Amino acid sequence: MIIYLRVLKESFNFAINALKNNRLRTFLSLLGVTIGIFSIIAVLAAVDSLKKEIEGTISTLDNSTIIIMRFSFGPTDIPRWKWQQFPDVTYEEYQYLKRNLPNIEAISYSLNVPATSIRFEEKSVSNVEIGAVTHEYFDIEALQIANGRVFNESESISGTPIVILGDEIAENLFGSSDPIGKKVRFYGRKFIVIGVLKKEGSGIFGNSKDTAIFLPVNMTRKIYGDNNKSTFPQIIIKPEKGVDNAEFIAILKQKMRLSRGLKFDKVDTFFVNQLKGFTDFIDNITRQMNIMGLIISGFSLLVGGFGIANIMFVSVKERTSLIGIQKSLGAKNRFILFQFLFEAVILAIIGGLIGLILVYFVSIIASQFTGDFEFILSPWNMFIGTSISAIIGLISGILPAISASKLDPVEAIRTGM
Repeated sequence: MIIYLRVLKESFNFAINALKNNRLRTFLSLLGVTIGIFSIIAVLAAVDSLKKEIEGTISTLDNSTIIIMRFSFGPTDIPRWKWQQFPDVTYEEYQYLKRNLPNIEAISYSLNVPATSIRFEEKSVSNVEIGAVTHEYFDIEALQIANGRVFNESESISGTPIVILGDEIAENLFGSSDPIGKKVRFYGRKFIVIGVLKKEGSGIFGNSKDTAIFLPVNMTRKIYGDNNKSTFPQIIIKPEKGVDNAEFIAILKQKMRLSRGLKFDKVDTFFVNQLKGFTDFIDNITRQMNIMGLIISGFSLLVGGFGIANIMFVSVKERTSLIGIQKSLGAKNRFILFQFLFEAVILAIIGGLIGLILVYFVSIIASQFTGDFEFILSPWNMFIGTSISAIIGLISGILPAISASKLDPVEAIRTGM
């Protein structure tokens, strides 16, 4: 064990000397490894950051959440012209499912409606997102209330003119004063503020509950009606925990088909979208992005590997006499082999560490220009970068190390002289 530590120490010293004595040559040779590691880790870090941001955006919804609408989250076998003719889900269908669908923890009806402007006295905020939902929505999405309350079943059914404000909306309209009980104006009507959401921060796509407001869906239905093409209704369902997913969806489709009077030979005129399917879709995309990044970066690593191999062959030639002396003094072939292998690995790791440092600084700079989106250089990605560097060094150093270990001591000393 001690002898290998000695070999490692000597190899480290030789690697450092190579860097000092032949700075330009070593720099150019390690450049390929540096660029390759930089590319790989930059891609992995960017993809991980993107995935974390997307997951954070939908983290308030349970992974088992099901959304029924006339559009599909992903690809479908139904032709576009056909599904574009599907009818929207209705409030009556929501009520029907609520009464007849078993194993439901919560079910809500919502309308996606155009953004609007909201006023309080002389202050106003434009482009405010509207969350028009039934009261059960707050049992599905884990929204946190910082002040006040959510609306109840009675207020939801009657369409009471009340509203819950996002943090940023409340801040812009009321500043440091308490907005609860105050009246804001939009849709040409007055709404009483009953709650303020906890600050969330903006998402990667600029979407955030901080710039949204929530009100009873039946209030919105009074304004837009049920056949307005500018609205987009959906039924959101959260199944009970432990329920068989496939069985639940089969019963759900059966109930929807029964509600719509569809015959057995007719296709479903609605889509049952699973949030889990969406997250799986995101995972698949990020996996493909990682693979593409690895393939592209692999070319840089290939060049870097040849560069390190070149350094090591030159190093063997320059130290031929020293190798001969070491062998004449009893150094075994294995000692010489490991000496050069360790040196190649150390050189590659140095190049990889430079690449990691570059990624670190680039991630800091990039985070400054992307607002709340944060690029993350995780310890796992750092480990991957270091490991890949070591493997490249090991592969690149095999042939030079073998050639060094097989040198005849007498011939090596004579050649060196």
